Amino acid sequence: MDQLDDDVMDTSPESYGDSGDVMDISSVSYRNPNDVNSPVAHQNTDDPMDNPYVTDQEADDVVAAPPVAHQNPDTMMDNPPVKHDEKYTENLKKDNYDQFVTDSKIEFQMQPTSTPFTSLDQDLGGKTLGTSNKSHEEYKDNVKPVEEGSNPKPGGNANIEAHVSSGFNDSSHNNMDHGDPDLTIAVFGSSDAVEFGCGNILLGDKQNAELPMIIQERKISEHCVSVINMIGSHEADFKPVNHVIGQLMNENEIHAFIFVVQLGQLTDADQMGIEWLQRIFGDRVLSFVIIVFTYEREEECDTIIDDLKNNSILEQLVKKCEERYHTCSKIMNNQSEMRELIDRIKRLFTDNNQQCYTREMYSSSPDLQNSEYQSGAETVSIGDTNAQTLGSLVQTDKGDKQKLGAEQLIDRLHLKGKLRTVDFLKPVVQSQSQESCAEEELASVFLQKLMMMDYRARSLQIMENNEQHHARQSSNGLSEDNGDAFDNIFGETAKPSDETDAVHLMDVQMAVFYCADSFLKQLMVTKLSQCQFALPLLVPNPFTQQIEFPLWTFRQINKSWKTTDDTGKIYSKFQPVYKAETPMVAFFRFGPASSSKSQLMNSLINEKHNTFFHRNCPGSSRTRVLMDGVVEIAWYCPSGEKTDRFTHCVAFCNLHGDAGAHETQLDILTEMASVNVAILPQLDKKDKSMTKIQTFYEDSKPFICLLTENDSALTEMRKGKYKIGLKGRNQSVVFEEIRKAINNVLLSTESCSFFKLENVPKNNDIRVDEVNDDDCRKGKEAAQQMINLLENKDLTEIKESFLPCQGMLWHQWCQKNKELYRPTLGELHKGSNIEKNKSSKKSEMQKIRELQQTSDLSHFIKIFIQKLNSFLGDEVAYFLKWLGILLDNFTTENLSALLHEYNEKWSIVLNLKKKHDKSQQMTAAQVELERVSEKLQAATFGLEHILREISQIYESCSSVKRNKKDLKFHYSSLPSLAAEMMISGFPLELMDGDAAHVPLIWVTAVLDALIQKLGNKRVYVLSVLGIQSSGKSTMLNAMFGLQFAVSAGRCTRGAFMQLVKVSEEMKTQLKFDYILVVDTEGLRALELAGRSTRNHDNEMATFVVGLGNMTLINIFGENTAEMQDILQIVVQAFMRMKKIRLNPSCMFVHQNVSDVTAGEKNMEGRRRLQEKLDEMTKLAAKEEDCDTEFFSDVIAFDIQNDVKYFSQLWEGSPPMAPPNPDYSRNIQELKETVLSKASNSNGITLSQFRMRINDLWNALLNENFVFSFKNTLEIAVYRKLETMYSDWTWSLRSAMISTEEKFFNRINNANIKVQENDLLADMRMTKEQVEKSMMSYFEEDKDKDILCQWRGRFETRIKDLHDDLVKGTKRKLDEAIEQKKAREQLDQRRTEYENKLFSRSKELALSLRNTVTDEHMLKEEFDTMWSKWVTEMTKDIPPLKDINFWEDVTQILSENHELTLVNECLKQKDFKRIACRSDYCDYIILKKHLERSDETASSAETTESSKKTKSGIFSRFIEYLRGTQKPPENMDLNAELYYSIRDLTHKIIRETEMKMKKSPVGTQGYNESFVQEITDCVKKSVQKHKSVSQKYKLKKEFTIDLSLHVCEIARLTFTELHKEFREANDPRLYLDKQKTQYWNIFKNYYKGATTTTILSEFICSKLEPSILQAVYNETAIGLATQMRSDIQALRENRPNLEKHILRFLAEKEDFDQYRQYIHNPREHFKLFIKNEVDRYFTEQNKQILNIFKGNLKQKGQIVSNAVKAATVEAKSQNGDGCMWFRCFTKTLRDELQLTGNSCVDLSEIKDVDFLENVLSDSLEERMTNLQNCFKKFNDIKMEKSRKRPDEILIEHFCQCCWVQCPFCKAICTNTMEDHLGDHCVPFHRNVGLNGWFYRGTTNLSVNICTTAVGSDQSFYPNSSDDEVLWKEYRKGGPEYANWSITPDHSELPYWKWFVCRFQKDLETNYNKTFQGHGEIPDEWRKYTKKEALESLDKYL
Repeated sequence: MDQLDDDVMDTSPESYGDSGDVMDISSVSYRNPNDVNSPVAHQNTDDPMDNPYVTDQEADDVVAAPPVAHQNPDTMMDNPPVKHDEKYTENLKKDNYDQFVTDSKIEFQMQPTSTPFTSLDQDLGGKTLGTSNKSHEEYKDNVKPVEEGSNPKPGGNANIEAHVSSGFNDSSHNNMDHGDPDLTIAVFGSSDAVEFGCGNILLGDKQNAELPMIIQERKISEHCVSVINMIGSHEADFKPVNHVIGQLMNENEIHAFIFVVQLGQLTDADQMGIEWLQRIFGDRVLSFVIIVFTYEREEECDTIIDDLKNNSILEQLVKKCEERYHTCSKIMNNQSEMRELIDRIKRLFTDNNQQCYTREMYSSSPDLQNSEYQSGAETVSIGDTNAQTLGSLVQTDKGDKQKLGAEQLIDRLHLKGKLRTVDFLKPVVQSQSQESCAEEELASVFLQKLMMMDYRARSLQIMENNEQHHARQSSNGLSEDNGDAFDNIFGETAKPSDETDAVHLMDVQMAVFYCADSFLKQLMVTKLSQCQFALPLLVPNPFTQQIEFPLWTFRQINKSWKTTDDTGKIYSKFQPVYKAETPMVAFFRFGPASSSKSQLMNSLINEKHNTFFHRNCPGSSRTRVLMDGVVEIAWYCPSGEKTDRFTHCVAFCNLHGDAGAHETQLDILTEMASVNVAILPQLDKKDKSMTKIQTFYEDSKPFICLLTENDSALTEMRKGKYKIGLKGRNQSVVFEEIRKAINNVLLSTESCSFFKLENVPKNNDIRVDEVNDDDCRKGKEAAQQMINLLENKDLTEIKESFLPCQGMLWHQWCQKNKELYRPTLGELHKGSNIEKNKSSKKSEMQKIRELQQTSDLSHFIKIFIQKLNSFLGDEVAYFLKWLGILLDNFTTENLSALLHEYNEKWSIVLNLKKKHDKSQQMTAAQVELERVSEKLQAATFGLEHILREISQIYESCSSVKRNKKDLKFHYSSLPSLAAEMMISGFPLELMDGDAAHVPLIWVTAVLDALIQKLGNKRVYVLSVLGIQSSGKSTMLNAMFGLQFAVSAGRCTRGAFMQLVKVSEEMKTQLKFDYILVVDTEGLRALELAGRSTRNHDNEMATFVVGLGNMTLINIFGENTAEMQDILQIVVQAFMRMKKIRLNPSCMFVHQNVSDVTAGEKNMEGRRRLQEKLDEMTKLAAKEEDCDTEFFSDVIAFDIQNDVKYFSQLWEGSPPMAPPNPDYSRNIQELKETVLSKASNSNGITLSQFRMRINDLWNALLNENFVFSFKNTLEIAVYRKLETMYSDWTWSLRSAMISTEEKFFNRINNANIKVQENDLLADMRMTKEQVEKSMMSYFEEDKDKDILCQWRGRFETRIKDLHDDLVKGTKRKLDEAIEQKKAREQLDQRRTEYENKLFSRSKELALSLRNTVTDEHMLKEEFDTMWSKWVTEMTKDIPPLKDINFWEDVTQILSENHELTLVNECLKQKDFKRIACRSDYCDYIILKKHLERSDETASSAETTESSKKTKSGIFSRFIEYLRGTQKPPENMDLNAELYYSIRDLTHKIIRETEMKMKKSPVGTQGYNESFVQEITDCVKKSVQKHKSVSQKYKLKKEFTIDLSLHVCEIARLTFTELHKEFREANDPRLYLDKQKTQYWNIFKNYYKGATTTTILSEFICSKLEPSILQAVYNETAIGLATQMRSDIQALRENRPNLEKHILRFLAEKEDFDQYRQYIHNPREHFKLFIKNEVDRYFTEQNKQILNIFKGNLKQKGQIVSNAVKAATVEAKSQNGDGCMWFRCFTKTLRDELQLTGNSCVDLSEIKDVDFLENVLSDSLEERMTNLQNCFKKFNDIKMEKSRKRPDEILIEHFCQCCWVQCPFCKAICTNTMEDHLGDHCVPFHRNVGLNGWFYRGTTNLSVNICTTAVGSDQSFYPNSSDDEVLWKEYRKGGPEYANWSITPDHSELPYWKWFVCRFQKDLETNYNKTFQGHGEIPDEWRKYTKKEALESLDKYL
């Protein structure tokens, strides 16, 4: 403890002598300071005294202001000098022994239970707390005041324990006889200053003193005194005690506060006593304070004046209490001393105008106002607080007080729970660029700044809020009164009542340190070290009082320095700090010191930087809580320069606080130290601190004393023992002397001890974090177990031995994979059979995977995987951290040696290059450099290499699909382990820097596992690009607190990614959950071995730019020449992104700029950068084959806002330089800008990021990135959009079909006018629903950012489709109207027929009613008359004949061709297979064989034709013998001609089919002109083809056969249409159908039925077919919709349909069906849909029957309702039957096809009710009969529907693009027939399927389009001799130019299986073979049908 000199004046009140012989030094002095010896002038000392609440500061921070007022001299004689006489002595003795003092006390306790508190009156009958002492009238019960000198018996009523209740009961006793008021006093101070015991008149025995806050009733000097024992309370500054004080003050008024201080032992705690009192009770309490100095020996009391003179701190303390003090013995048993104390209290009461310290004064104290524990009506009951007992709180020892103080601080800083690293690495909503913040944000802002390596984190200022600001302004209001200058200048400035001490920033640091988990602690300490701050070495835990050594926190700190050996050679050292063995200098102090120890230490290490925090640092305050007893350590690292302060690395330790109060830390420190340095005030020889100092002095260890009150120069007292005076000396001289002394002892001591962090715990009883944390210990043991396996192994061979999968095998695999994609590498494309070479390459790669998989699993990796799987929680993180630490330690020394050797070799090579030396020496030097480089690369061994091995184990196992032999866990669990590591904050290797390859399988699997664990979260990808060692990783680490490797020896290789979670508060601004940071290898890297290439840089830049939502382009320095290469690479990368429609953003970070504040310079720099970017854009544009000139055309870029200038990283020269705070500010500004830009982005999901990696890397593997890039995500999103589009179009189509049906009914019901607006109105609702669905999809889908690019196009497509449907339907309806008009005459005639027939049948029946009775005769009579009627009515109408189609065809063709030739062709039937022939040799004559005239040629053709026989094969054989068959050398040409003719054939067929559809046979009947039109179309197309054909001429047979072929198609169509026309238009057929109906009318009339009945039956007979037709139509539409839902193949869009077709084909294995699918896909799709519909009919016949009957029932109900509605309407208008019928047909005009006017006259029907009844009965009967007609499915004839379900579905699926790939016949997948843009298909096929073969051979090709377009081979398009490179396929002509074919190395098992399965069929079909150049790779034959079918789900 701090001590004061003993030689102070004895001021005991018992100094005997005359008044003239002695000074009047009363116990309590009320006097002018001039009346006593003047105290020593106040010194300007700057170090405050150490105490638990004050940091390393001295007195001037805590001393009080000058006294408020000087006492009036008149009052000073009220207490005359004491005279020694006998009477007094007698009285004294009597007083000491005769009087009885009652001792009544109240103790405060909190009950541990929730039992309600009860009043003391009820429980004990004693005096309760809060008793008023103003008028004690009587004692309560048996409680009496304790008289002086009494010793009450234990257990008596004097020892009453009271429960604290919410109220206090009053109790009083009688006043003393003399009438003086009773007194209440509060005694506070250190317990060391008093001695408790039975004789202690004021406080009582020790038992009572254990509990602070005790009220005792004492009788002292005839006064009843209430003594509030507050001893020790100021050392327990916590809220519950404050609450108890509040309760005390609630009912008591205090006359005086007695502050007890031991003479000569002024401690830090004593110094804080007055501060505590002010803080609790406010500044006004100082008017009520008396200091009582206690002594142990009487002679000590004479020293008080000397103490005041010599100790400025003590002097200030007394002045603060207005110089009121008293002296007494520690035991307080002297009656006269106590009597005088009472008199002084009474005097004080008088001086204070008889005013006590009141409740109101307490209520206005600032501490109370800031506290939630306030007394009064709103006071929270103690019973509500955590169920702790008050007794436990008030009985706290010093440790508990520290604990509670720490808890209060932590609560004040809003630190809740354990702080984790991830919590403080999240981007937060605040601006750390400000230098001030609110108190509750201190911890967060401090840590955020620290993570950014901003050393200004320790100089934060607390920002006051507006209320505090206004309060301070009002309290500082200027007085207009002039006042007294002396008082205003030297008087004490009133402290605002609400002002509280600011939080000390070192308390903030330590509070965060205590609250942090071990990983955050480690990160904190690492960052503190980077900021060149001292680090906590020994930390007394305020919660446990145990001293802790945080060794774990030092594990990731490395130090580098340069030293000079004996020869003068400088060498570098790089060591983990925990391994470094260095001298250690320990600094500590005893007692208060006027000089700042920390500031002095800073001057020795770095005078420009506050390594150790001291009192003059910004952020220091008067109070501190957590720093006392903390030992901090810092290292001085020399730079090898002459300016070094020390030549070796030296550790400096600093013990904060008074060393005497922290003996444990002192002992540990001095034992480890090489040199001990003590800062000492002027000490007394008897001072207990001298014992320690004497020990140090006698010890052999060097010892340096720094004397604060001495001004002597450096003096060596004895060997190794120095003293240096500090007082009043030049600081620079002092610092130099200290440095000199330390250097002397370090250099001269023979056996200088060395300090090593790992040795600190040895032989010391301290808590080591690594030992006491089980998780940490387990992690270390596991990591050490792995490291033990590496012992005694050559570092350069370790990877090869322990990590075999990632070495040569992996590199070979990567090389072969690149050869697979790049034609310029390896031998892949040297031969013509690319696919075979490709399969061979893949086979080799698979063998490598086999070797990887079968390689032995090292024990090293086994342990690693086993530990990752078995550890839980933090154990894994500790294990990985430890492994990284131990691996770094294991490799550091060897790497340093290798780097040193490399630098030497590199220097030799450089020197030889400068000399232009090309000798053997140069070659040898380069070889040697290469050797060292390879060793260096092999020796680099870290955690990333272990994970790389894991990745290769996974990739090899997944490739061969089996587990590794010794792997105890399934390989599929490995990605999950890596995902957990990523979540925990470890970076994952994205690109292997050594192999320059992305382990795609592994990365994809890890991201999948990440998605499983986190969900498909959105991430914002931030990547960085720049040259090597330009500070990329350092920048990212500072920005996000990450831990990417940054040391020069461990530059980033490849690319790594790390997740940074976004805080919840930031999620309100950002639209993603994580920032995914990608750190990359530097561009233009030396790559150690010098093998870096520009191509590698281009790949890296393209990959990183493509991955990132934003890319930071890091430029180092201001050399534009060095910028040029990187800028061109970057610009080229962005140009590629634009071409592939990726839109990343970028920012340029210009690092290491000398003067970033110069605005003009920055503008100039921006201008130069803009010019350089534009220049590089032009250069890159040439390489990328485009004409872009400006960088702003490539990417949205703002030169003003997107370029940041960074200061240099270090503020000075390393290794001792701290980070530049401007650099940290720049980092913060950059971070804010990045987050601001990111707030406008949605980021991408993890699954999208995974796809992006795949797409980018696969494209990069190809030589032409832009050409090869395939955006998988976009493709997937587009496919989904196409499916939605299919649903939207179906909604429109199905709605239009229903609308069309409705309007057809109207037209047939005589409504012959339909406007387009009618259709639009009917479709409006459906259109709006579709548009709403579209809008919702485009705006709410998770991929809306990608979808937006197609929104306009699809909205237009939907609009166009809607308009086309409306127009198409309008056209159909117009045609129907025209047909209706054309049939008007026929309909009129039919009406006439029916009227005649009706009347004649009626007449005949009535005439025969009474003459013929036999029904047979009736029938004969009716038949005779019927024939007569029909003949009569149709006598003027010629009959419609049946068509003789082939006669017409023969006749028409014979007009242009010989009839015999036409008949021959018709007879041979070759025309039937012309569309699918394997060759067309029979139809062509090569022009090079025709050197004759055209006539001769014609004759020759005729001759050839006449020789044709029925056997095609035989005829071709004859032709070959005769020389007309093409010779072998023309086989290439033959194939080209084949494709040309086949395409012509199909084209003509499609054109004629279109004409057939448009022909009006159905409305006009058949006419041979329709055949003429078709044959003319064939003729013209063939002639047009002949005119452009250069190599051959088509024979007549081709035109004839093709004409016959299309006529055969037309025959089926025309025959059916003509039949329908006849049925509709031939009156004979029509009348024949009506005969049965009129026979029934005839019979009914004959039988006497009424007209109404007969007409009702007649109407029903007309309704029945209409109802049935409507039911068929409605059922067809409904079934089509149902089938789209039920049939899987028809559910989505056409690609899904195609997938099911391919599956069906594979299952059937029918080559003919395959052939139709390949060559005529549209027809095959139609056939497949029709078959699927038929199958559905078969399988779901019961369901369909129910649907049909349900529709029938519904339609019957509609008609029945119409009958009733017509009756109501007719009756309302008094109408007859005709009106009823008009109403009836109007109601049903949309539902059924009815005739507008009745075919018979209904006017004679007057009773419409009777008509309704009869008609309803008849209708019901007919509907029942109809229902009975459909008892089974076969009764339904769906062909009767206007559009069958299959036709509806075919129309939906087949109205799309059918253009086929010119190479492989794959069908374009676009859903629009005439779409914009290129044709494309996800996956192509083998071109041999389309008959492609190698020119000059009969070998079919096995090439696949997507492989071939990436090769250097060529093809011959369109039968030409023009050779076109595959990679330039668009130059082949229009049909090639319109296709987009992207290089792709997908497996495509389906088509490979197909080629192998149908090899013979293909060879037969094309008359070629898969041999020679077209040999099928063996790998293809391994695919099974099962694998082929499974691949469909993957690729389609």
